[in-house]
Amino acid sequence: MPKPDQFQISPLIRLTLLSLYVALVLPLPVLAEVTQTSVPPALLWMGAVLGGTVLYGVLSERVQVDAKGIRVTYPAWVRLFLRRGWALDWSDVKALKPRSTGQGGLVYYFVSQAEDRAYLLPMRVVGFARLVRYVEARTGIDTRDVKPLSQPWMYLILLGFTLLLLGVDGWTLWTANSLG
Repeated sequence: MPKPDQFQISPLIRLTLLSLYVALVLPLPVLAEVTQTSVPPALLWMGAVLGGTVLYGVLSERVQVDAKGIRVTYPAWVRLFLRRGWALDWSDVKALKPRSTGQGGLVYYFVSQAEDRAYLLPMRVVGFARLVRYVEARTGIDTRDVKPLSQPWMYLILLGFTLLLLGVDGWTLWTANSLG
């Protein structure tokens, strides 16, 4: 029998998405101040911090598996304000169904026997192959065709472009501050 285990979102994915957020949002309050827009920069800073906190909270997802079932959890402050998570006993799993995404990928849902509800299989966790083996061992469902939604190289490319964007942001902010 597999031992209880815990999985979290990949640090590469977390770093990439948080960096992209910073690259897209950080220039806004600075440029609002330099260009003297009608939107107060302080309001943009507050929005940026709030949005970053929400993103960080959502990216703090943890998947826990044990002999009883699978749980997706978040820290207490995230559960209170944003996402509650879910739990499913292995005995309630009827099937693992694939669904196409809008971008042509596949995601998988656990279909519950008791509630006839679907629960998204977390696919961006470190050790995804180990998680899938755990699911197969506990449910008996054939998971040979279950693959991660995106490969690490995709996030490495996105991280590279994000770092390039951060460089452009830095140059833009430096130029804007030196002119104004």
